[in-house]
Amino acid sequence: MNIVVLLLSIFLIISFLILLISLLFAKEIKETKDKDPAAKSYLEIIIFYPGLHALIFYRIAHCLWIGRLKIIARAVSQLARFLTGIEIHPGARIGQGFFIDHGMGVVVGETSIVGNNVTIYQGVTLGGTGKETGKRHPTIGNNVVIGAGAKVLGNIEIGSNSYIGANAVVINSVPENATVVGVPGRVTRQDGKRIDTYLDHSKILDPVMQQLEELKEKIKTLEKSQ
Repeated sequence: MNIVVLLLSIFLIISFLILLISLLFAKEIKETKDKDPAAKSYLEIIIFYPGLHALIFYRIAHCLWIGRLKIIARAVSQLARFLTGIEIHPGARIGQGFFIDHGMGVVVGETSIVGNNVTIYQGVTLGGTGKETGKRHPTIGNNVVIGAGAKVLGNIEIGSNSYIGANAVVINSVPENATVVGVPGRVTRQDGKRIDTYLDHSKILDPVMQQLEELKEKIKTLEKSQ
């Protein structure tokens, strides 16, 4: 009988936690469902998605950080890192609708500011570039997508609706509605229009190839004029 009561109590506690998470993180759960075709249900996201788990730990740690319980906040963030492979400093400021896909190896630095509806993939670093104090990590606008393995470094700004290509290294600020690829990152506009945040990585415009194509056209024009 005692075992039955214990199991029932555990079931009720888990059910309550799932309900609480679904209410407090409804926007993040919906963003995950919308952006990840592998997500079959909200329950699956709540139970199995490390990006959501890391965000839950971060929200708790951030509250502790604001309340000046910084040692406890760091302990919570380190526990999250151990459990999920995602390291978000409790001092970072993250908006609503934040989606981390897969997430292993993601690092978000202390003074990072992340806007609403931002998507980042595994291996992304929002880091600093030296030992300076104060604001030393990037500010990410709204509706930004940062591809797998990209590094965004220093106190720079990434404009809203921009796309950082996989493995790009970004060390300069990026305007709105832009795509960045390469090492170091190079910016290409997409007709001044907001990009599709569901954009396939293989369809990113490459500014280097664009310049080569322009040079080829100029060479053809010169050859014809001779």
